[in-house]
Amino acid sequence: MKKNMLTIIIVFMSIIIFLLGFNYKQKQDPNTFYKVYLKDEIIGVISSKKKLEDYINKQNISYKEKYNVTSVNVPEGLEIKKLTTYSDQIDRIEDVYEKLVNKEAFTVPGYQFTLRKEDRVITVYVTGKEIFDEAVKTTMKTFVGTEDYTTYNETVQNEIVTTGKIIEDIYVEESITTKKTNIPVTEKIYTSAEELSQFLVFGQDPKKETYIVKVGDTITDIAYNHQISVEEFLISNSNFTSEKNLLFPGQEVVIEMTNPQISVAIETYMVEDQEAHYQTNYEYDNDAPLGYDKVIQAGENGLERVSSKVKVVNGVTNYINLVSKEELKPVVNEIVLKGTKYESGVGSPNNWYWPTVSGWNISSNYGYRISPITGRRELHSGMDIAGIGCGSEIRAVTNGKVIEAKYHYINGNYVCIDHSYGEYTCYNHMSRIAVKAGDIVSRGQVIGYTGDTGYATACHLHLEVWKSYPWKTSALNGTFNPRIRFPGVFGR
Repeated sequence: MKKNMLTIIIVFMSIIIFLLGFNYKQKQDPNTFYKVYLKDEIIGVISSKKKLEDYINKQNISYKEKYNVTSVNVPEGLEIKKLTTYSDQIDRIEDVYEKLVNKEAFTVPGYQFTLRKEDRVITVYVTGKEIFDEAVKTTMKTFVGTEDYTTYNETVQNEIVTTGKIIEDIYVEESITTKKTNIPVTEKIYTSAEELSQFLVFGQDPKKETYIVKVGDTITDIAYNHQISVEEFLISNSNFTSEKNLLFPGQEVVIEMTNPQISVAIETYMVEDQEAHYQTNYEYDNDAPLGYDKVIQAGENGLERVSSKVKVVNGVTNYINLVSKEELKPVVNEIVLKGTKYESGVGSPNNWYWPTVSGWNISSNYGYRISPITGRRELHSGMDIAGIGCGSEIRAVTNGKVIEAKYHYINGNYVCIDHSYGEYTCYNHMSRIAVKAGDIVSRGQVIGYTGDTGYATACHLHLEVWKSYPWKTSALNGTFNPRIRFPGVFGR
């Protein structure tokens, strides 16, 4: 009996030792799991990194279709670290996914482009590099013109023999950097060059409307009345090629303000023959009766070959720098003999004197534009006369009294003249002023010299014509287009 009992005890102990040994062996083989972190916060523990990635792709097919990508990736800031543990506790893939959905956006593969100019930084996300490259090319064609862009890039420009132009450079002024990245789906992601080029030209959420042409409308009038430039009108209405194109009543046109996100610059060397317009000079005969006028020498326009360098950014002229000027045919000024020599502070609204030397160009007319200085849409309240070099003479357009001759941080050195019949003229950005307040000046008298003081990108004359004293009325009601005083010299 005792022998049997001993046998039973030995067998029982052997079984216990076997079971304890088996369990001990099991504990020697730990589990390999993965701990999921989102920005240092633990989201869960999963058995397989691939299973989570596959589940994310399965649940987000709509993103793959929307952005035309092959995969949807984990959110930005997510880390999956290998975990070795003896614990068997793991989280369901579905539960970890739901936590991610509620905390952070998933991402898709693509590229981030960063555009920098001075203190302005713009970030653009695209699914492919070629989308950005094509959009920039389209934007450059929009502001430069397809023909000029093509001839420049294909190096098929004709050499200048007598007159013509050579495009010296076309470029984007911003510095551009790119990197491959995973883009959160909450960001604006461009999948087509056409959509991105619209953003680069018109900005985010542009205001766009249609206008029905009325009898008597011109492109210039429509642009001014809607506070856009003629160039902007032509960009939005590609069926027109010039402000001189004819309109017909009932025609529908598009009104859309540009808001360029990049600065497309074109630098051109230009040689052109310009008509040098004659001036009318007066001689006085004290013996002739008051009011006596007689032309004693007929005026005849001359001809000059003018070479200049021009820079235009997004359709707005930054500068016209005179390189050289050659006289092809001299100007013969008209001479009129007037009875009784008499200088008066009262000017005449007729036959104004052109205020600059010859060789000029109108670099920016009166109207709305995006300012090359501030980058904002503004009413350009005068007419910019450029291409005449720095330090050239500026003359009064008609008789009057100088009411201001001083410096202003925007206008630079400027002179304003009261012509005593309800009109005033102001001459801005002078390098030097030659008159003072209170002076009586006569038609054609030198009042200063061209410069680039104040808000100016290059040497030029900014001429304003006012219907009432400038600082006693608003610019919108007080100014009017200077070109109406110089008929026949525009549209070269």
